Amino acid sequence: METNKILDADILDLLFDGRNKDYGAYDLRKHYNGRLGRAIAVMGGVVVVIFCFSFVGKGRHVAAAAPISTEIVISSIKEPTPPVTPPPPVIPKAQPVATRIFTAPKLVTTDPPEDEKPPVNDDLDKVKIGSVNQDGAADDGNVAPTSGLSDGNKGVVAPPKDDNDDKIFRTVEIDASYPGGLPAWARFLHKNLNYPQDAMDEGIQGSVTVQFIVDKEGNVSDVQVVSGPKEGGLAEEAIRVIKKSGKWVPAIQNGRNVKSYKRQPVIFQLTEQ
Repeated sequence: METNKILDADILDLLFDGRNKDYGAYDLRKHYNGRLGRAIAVMGGVVVVIFCFSFVGKGRHVAAAAPISTEIVISSIKEPTPPVTPPPPVIPKAQPVATRIFTAPKLVTTDPPEDEKPPVNDDLDKVKIGSVNQDGAADDGNVAPTSGLSDGNKGVVAPPKDDNDDKIFRTVEIDASYPGGLPAWARFLHKNLNYPQDAMDEGIQGSVTVQFIVDKEGNVSDVQVVSGPKEGGLAEEAIRVIKKSGKWVPAIQNGRNVKSYKRQPVIFQLTEQ
Protein backbone atom coordinates (compact mmCIF):
# COMPACT_ATOMS: atom_id res chain seq x y z
CA MET A 1 0.00 0.00 0.00
CA GLU A 2 1.24 3.50 -0.80
CA THR A 3 2.52 5.63 2.09
CA ASN A 4 0.12 8.51 1.54
CA LYS A 5 -2.88 6.20 1.83
CA ILE A 6 -1.99 4.52 5.11
CA LEU A 7 -3.59 7.21 7.35
CA ASP A 8 -6.84 7.14 5.43
CA ALA A 9 -7.01 3.36 5.01
CA ASP A 10 -9.31 1.13 7.07
CA ILE A 11 -7.80 -1.27 9.61
CA LEU A 12 -9.04 -4.25 7.55
CA ASP A 13 -7.33 -2.95 4.46
CA LEU A 14 -4.11 -2.73 6.41
CA LEU A 15 -4.52 -6.30 7.77
CA PHE A 16 -5.33 -7.80 4.39
CA ASP A 17 -2.86 -5.71 2.40
CA GLY A 18 -1.23 -7.96 -0.14
CA ARG A 19 -3.59 -10.83 0.69
CA ASN A 20 -6.55 -12.34 -1.10
CA LYS A 21 -9.50 -10.16 -0.09
CA ASP A 22 -11.93 -12.43 -1.89
CA TYR A 23 -11.41 -14.94 0.92
CA GLY A 24 -14.32 -15.21 3.37
CA ALA A 25 -12.54 -13.76 6.42
CA TYR A 26 -12.20 -10.31 4.84
CA ASP A 27 -15.85 -10.25 3.74
CA LEU A 28 -17.11 -11.38 7.18
CA ARG A 29 -15.18 -8.66 9.01
CA LYS A 30 -16.01 -5.98 6.44
CA HIS A 31 -19.78 -6.39 6.67
CA TYR A 32 -20.02 -7.55 10.31
CA ASN A 33 -21.70 -4.37 11.62
CA GLY A 34 -24.35 -4.44 8.91
CA ARG A 35 -25.22 -8.04 9.53
CA LEU A 36 -25.39 -7.44 13.30
CA GLY A 37 -27.76 -4.50 12.86
CA ARG A 38 -30.11 -6.46 10.60
CA ALA A 39 -30.13 -9.39 13.04
CA ILE A 40 -31.05 -7.10 15.96
CA ALA A 41 -33.82 -5.50 13.92
CA VAL A 42 -35.31 -8.85 12.90
CA MET A 43 -35.17 -10.18 16.46
CA GLY A 44 -36.82 -7.02 17.79
CA GLY A 45 -39.63 -7.42 15.26
CA VAL A 46 -40.19 -11.01 16.29
CA VAL A 47 -40.37 -10.02 19.97
CA VAL A 48 -42.93 -7.31 19.18
CA VAL A 49 -45.10 -9.74 17.21
CA ILE A 50 -45.05 -12.29 20.04
CA PHE A 51 -45.94 -9.61 22.56
CA CYS A 52 -48.92 -8.47 20.45
CA PHE A 53 -50.25 -12.03 20.11
CA SER A 54 -49.95 -12.63 23.86
CA PHE A 55 -51.77 -9.37 24.62
CA VAL A 56 -54.61 -10.20 22.22
CA GLY A 57 -54.91 -13.76 23.61
CA LYS A 58 -55.69 -12.47 27.15
CA GLY A 59 -59.21 -11.44 26.14
CA ARG A 60 -60.20 -14.89 24.92
CA HIS A 61 -62.03 -17.41 27.08
CA VAL A 62 -60.29 -20.70 27.72
CA ALA A 63 -62.47 -23.78 28.05
CA ALA A 64 -62.05 -25.43 31.42
CA ALA A 65 -60.85 -28.98 31.38
CA ALA A 66 -63.23 -31.60 32.67
CA PRO A 67 -62.37 -32.69 36.23
CA ILE A 68 -60.62 -36.01 36.53
CA SER A 69 -62.61 -38.53 38.51
CA THR A 70 -60.70 -40.05 41.41
CA GLU A 71 -63.38 -42.54 42.31
CA ILE A 72 -62.09 -46.13 42.23
CA VAL A 73 -64.54 -48.99 41.95
CA ILE A 74 -63.33 -52.24 43.44
CA SER A 75 -65.18 -55.25 42.15
CA SER A 76 -65.00 -58.65 43.68
CA ILE A 77 -62.77 -61.10 41.89
CA LYS A 78 -63.81 -64.69 41.84
CA GLU A 79 -60.94 -66.95 42.70
CA PRO A 80 -60.37 -69.67 40.11
CA THR A 81 -61.26 -73.14 41.16
CA PRO A 82 -58.09 -75.22 41.52
CA PRO A 83 -57.95 -78.18 39.17
CA VAL A 84 -58.77 -81.52 40.63
CA THR A 85 -55.68 -83.72 40.74
CA PRO A 86 -56.55 -87.37 40.24
CA PRO A 87 -55.06 -89.71 42.82
CA PRO A 88 -52.01 -91.68 41.72
CA PRO A 89 -52.79 -95.09 40.30
CA VAL A 90 -52.49 -97.95 42.71
CA ILE A 91 -49.92 -100.44 41.50
CA PRO A 92 -50.63 -103.87 42.89
CA LYS A 93 -47.75 -105.51 44.68
CA ALA A 94 -46.29 -108.35 42.68
CA GLN A 95 -46.82 -111.72 44.24
CA PRO A 96 -44.15 -114.39 44.10
CA VAL A 97 -44.71 -116.97 41.40
CA ALA A 98 -45.36 -120.51 42.51
CA THR A 99 -42.53 -122.97 41.88
CA ARG A 100 -42.29 -126.72 41.94
CA ILE A 101 -39.31 -129.02 42.24
CA PHE A 102 -38.68 -130.88 39.04
CA THR A 103 -36.10 -133.64 39.26
CA ALA A 104 -34.92 -135.77 36.43
CA PRO A 105 -36.60 -139.18 36.42
CA LYS A 106 -34.51 -142.03 37.74
CA LEU A 107 -34.95 -145.77 37.16
CA VAL A 108 -35.61 -147.34 40.55
CA THR A 109 -37.10 -150.62 41.58
CA THR A 110 -39.21 -149.11 44.38
CA ASP A 111 -41.53 -146.13 44.51
CA PRO A 112 -39.81 -142.86 45.64
CA PRO A 113 -41.07 -140.90 48.65
CA GLU A 114 -44.12 -138.70 48.08
CA ASP A 115 -42.17 -135.40 48.29
CA GLU A 116 -39.62 -136.59 45.69
CA LYS A 117 -42.11 -137.71 43.07
CA PRO A 118 -41.95 -135.52 39.95
CA PRO A 119 -45.09 -133.42 39.40
CA VAL A 120 -47.39 -134.22 36.54
CA ASN A 121 -47.39 -132.01 33.46
CA ASP A 122 -50.70 -130.34 34.37
CA ASP A 123 -49.17 -129.06 37.63
CA LEU A 124 -46.21 -127.49 35.73
CA ASP A 125 -48.28 -125.45 33.27
CA LYS A 126 -48.69 -122.40 35.55
CA VAL A 127 -45.60 -122.58 37.78
CA LYS A 128 -41.87 -122.07 37.36
CA ILE A 129 -39.27 -124.73 37.83
CA GLY A 130 -37.25 -124.11 40.99
CA SER A 131 -35.11 -125.77 43.63
CA VAL A 132 -37.81 -125.60 46.32
CA ASN A 133 -41.60 -125.85 46.49
CA GLN A 134 -43.11 -122.39 47.01
CA ASP A 135 -46.75 -121.26 47.03
CA GLY A 136 -47.65 -118.13 45.12
CA ALA A 137 -49.46 -116.65 42.11
CA ALA A 138 -49.72 -118.45 38.82
CA ASP A 139 -46.91 -117.85 36.31
CA ASP A 140 -48.16 -115.38 33.65
CA GLY A 141 -44.86 -115.04 31.80
CA ASN A 142 -43.63 -111.85 33.56
CA VAL A 143 -40.17 -111.86 35.10
CA ALA A 144 -40.21 -110.58 38.69
CA PRO A 145 -37.07 -109.42 40.51
CA THR A 146 -35.56 -111.93 42.83
CA SER A 147 -35.29 -111.29 46.55
CA GLY A 148 -31.53 -111.54 46.42
CA LEU A 149 -31.20 -108.25 44.48
CA SER A 150 -32.98 -106.17 47.15
CA ASP A 151 -30.79 -107.38 50.02
CA GLY A 152 -27.60 -105.39 49.75
CA ASN A 153 -27.38 -105.99 45.96
CA LYS A 154 -26.76 -109.67 46.56
CA GLY A 155 -26.73 -111.69 43.41
CA VAL A 156 -25.36 -108.84 41.24
CA VAL A 157 -22.61 -110.15 39.01
CA ALA A 158 -19.63 -107.80 38.78
CA PRO A 159 -18.27 -107.23 35.27
CA PRO A 160 -15.09 -109.11 34.57
CA LYS A 161 -11.83 -107.20 34.63
CA ASP A 162 -10.78 -105.91 31.24
CA ASP A 163 -7.59 -107.48 29.93
CA ASN A 164 -6.67 -104.11 28.35
CA ASP A 165 -6.42 -102.19 31.66
CA ASP A 166 -2.62 -102.03 31.37
CA LYS A 167 -2.45 -101.87 27.58
CA ILE A 168 -0.90 -98.79 25.96
CA PHE A 169 -3.07 -97.68 23.03
CA ARG A 170 -1.59 -96.07 19.95
CA THR A 171 -4.95 -95.35 18.29
CA VAL A 172 -7.89 -94.20 20.43
CA GLU A 173 -11.31 -92.66 19.91
CA ILE A 174 -10.41 -89.43 21.75
CA ASP A 175 -6.73 -88.52 21.96
CA ALA A 176 -5.08 -87.26 25.14
CA SER A 177 -4.90 -83.47 25.33
CA TYR A 178 -3.49 -80.64 27.42
CA PRO A 179 -6.00 -79.23 29.96
CA GLY A 180 -7.63 -76.16 28.45
CA GLY A 181 -6.88 -77.04 24.83
CA LEU A 182 -4.59 -75.24 22.39
CA PRO A 183 -4.94 -71.74 23.97
CA ALA A 184 -3.82 -73.06 27.37
CA TRP A 185 -0.97 -75.03 25.74
CA ALA A 186 0.23 -71.88 23.91
CA ARG A 187 0.18 -69.90 27.17
CA PHE A 188 2.16 -72.66 28.92
CA LEU A 189 4.84 -72.68 26.18
CA HIS A 190 5.06 -68.89 26.16
CA LYS A 191 5.67 -68.91 29.92
CA ASN A 192 7.95 -71.94 30.30
CA LEU A 193 9.74 -72.55 26.97
CA ASN A 194 13.30 -71.20 26.86
CA TYR A 195 15.03 -70.86 23.50
CA PRO A 196 18.54 -72.36 23.88
CA GLN A 197 21.27 -69.78 23.42
CA ASP A 198 23.34 -72.11 21.21
CA ALA A 199 20.41 -72.56 18.83
CA MET A 200 19.86 -68.80 18.72
CA ASP A 201 23.52 -68.15 17.96
CA GLU A 202 23.55 -70.72 15.16
CA GLY A 203 20.11 -69.75 13.80
CA ILE A 204 18.63 -73.22 14.42
CA GLN A 205 14.83 -73.41 14.47
CA GLY A 206 12.06 -75.89 13.66
CA SER A 207 9.43 -78.20 15.15
CA VAL A 208 10.50 -80.92 17.60
CA THR A 209 7.97 -83.78 17.92
CA VAL A 210 8.00 -85.42 21.35
CA GLN A 211 6.37 -88.79 22.11
CA PHE A 212 5.32 -89.73 25.64
CA ILE A 213 2.81 -91.88 27.53
CA VAL A 214 -0.28 -90.47 29.29
CA ASP A 215 -1.76 -92.96 31.77
CA LYS A 216 -5.37 -93.24 32.92
CA GLU A 217 -4.80 -90.58 35.61
CA GLY A 218 -3.12 -88.15 33.18
CA ASN A 219 0.45 -88.66 34.38
CA VAL A 220 3.24 -88.20 31.80
CA SER A 221 6.08 -90.72 31.40
CA ASP A 222 8.60 -92.14 28.87
CA VAL A 223 9.25 -88.76 27.18
CA GLN A 224 11.45 -88.95 24.07
CA VAL A 225 12.05 -87.03 20.82
CA VAL A 226 10.98 -88.79 17.61
CA SER A 227 11.61 -86.08 14.99
CA GLY A 228 12.94 -82.56 14.49
CA PRO A 229 16.30 -80.83 14.86
CA LYS A 230 18.32 -82.28 17.72
CA GLU A 231 21.28 -79.89 17.58
CA GLY A 232 21.45 -76.65 19.52
CA GLY A 233 19.67 -78.08 22.57
CA LEU A 234 16.19 -77.94 21.03
CA ALA A 235 15.45 -81.62 21.76
CA GLU A 236 16.53 -81.34 25.40
CA GLU A 237 14.42 -78.22 25.91
CA ALA A 238 11.36 -79.87 24.34
CA ILE A 239 11.71 -82.90 26.66
CA ARG A 240 12.09 -80.59 29.69
CA VAL A 241 8.93 -78.65 28.82
CA ILE A 242 6.83 -81.83 28.35
CA LYS A 243 8.00 -83.23 31.70
CA LYS A 244 7.10 -79.93 33.36
CA SER A 245 3.62 -79.75 31.78
CA GLY A 246 1.95 -81.62 34.67
CA LYS A 247 -1.11 -83.83 34.27
CA TRP A 248 -2.86 -84.16 30.91
CA VAL A 249 -6.42 -85.19 30.04
CA PRO A 250 -6.19 -88.97 29.42
CA ALA A 251 -7.34 -90.60 26.19
CA ILE A 252 -10.77 -92.25 25.98
CA GLN A 253 -11.52 -95.62 24.40
CA ASN A 254 -14.94 -97.31 24.63
CA GLY A 255 -16.15 -94.66 27.09
CA ARG A 256 -13.33 -95.05 29.66
CA ASN A 257 -9.90 -93.58 30.33
CA VAL A 258 -7.00 -95.59 28.92
CA LYS A 259 -3.22 -95.38 28.81
CA SER A 260 -2.02 -94.16 25.42
CA TYR A 261 0.90 -92.75 23.43
CA LYS A 262 0.81 -89.02 22.71
CA ARG A 263 2.83 -87.07 20.15
CA GLN A 264 3.12 -83.33 20.73
CA PRO A 265 5.09 -80.91 18.51
CA VAL A 266 7.08 -78.12 20.20
CA ILE A 267 7.84 -75.31 17.74
CA PHE A 268 11.02 -73.20 17.98
CA GLN A 269 10.97 -70.12 15.75
CA LEU A 270 13.35 -67.17 15.62
CA THR A 271 11.89 -63.71 15.10
CA GLU A 272 13.58 -61.31 12.73
CA GLN A 273 15.13 -58.29 14.43
